Amino acid sequence: MMTNRIFTMLLLAMLAIPGLPNAADAAPAKSDAAFARATFAGGCFWCMEPPFDKLDGVVSTTSGYIGGHTKNPTYEAVSAGGTGHAEAVEIAYDPAKVSYAKLLDVFWRNIDPTVPNRQFCDVGDQYRSAIFYHDAEQRRLAEQSKAALEKSRPFPQPIVTEIVAAGVFTPAEAYHQDYYLKNPVRYKFYRYRCGRDQRLEELWGKAGLK
Repeated sequence: MMTNRIFTMLLLAMLAIPGLPNAADAAPAKSDAAFARATFAGGCFWCMEPPFDKLDGVVSTTSGYIGGHTKNPTYEAVSAGGTGHAEAVEIAYDPAKVSYAKLLDVFWRNIDPTVPNRQFCDVGDQYRSAIFYHDAEQRRLAEQSKAALEKSRPFPQPIVTEIVAAGVFTPAEAYHQDYYLKNPVRYKFYRYRCGRDQRLEELWGKAGLK
């Protein structure tokens, strides 16, 4: 009969095999219907989760697809272009702890709002920047924040980020969720090679990054 110790060792070895699914990977994307939602598109959704995850009051961030005209979008289809979807992140948050205005502030400082259908090294309408509002108050605050940036003009180029009503949001595949935590080396290499932080510093300065 197999001893408990041998069984435990075999189980740990199986869990260490690369590519073997585990409970976390098999689970659906994070969500919590009891909280308010905010949805932003800022290029690669891997890069849009971290700045919101560290905010007190943010319950979860989910990478996914929104704004397109096809049902059940997949990463392969969206990244190839032609679906109309944008890579986006949906945020569940507690308004008692973090305001939508604060989320907007973090959003702007983590994108390049001056280029259409592109974010850093990723090109195509699937990488456009956009604010997808869920109600009239979010729309008002989004338009107000955009107008404030246009007035302060932290950079000379016009702001082309869209402000549109949120439609159906489809969570991305499990391996995309929390990619920066699951694959930190690959994530950091991609982010560096894409020039994201370099461009953000040009736009907002080191003090403006959040």
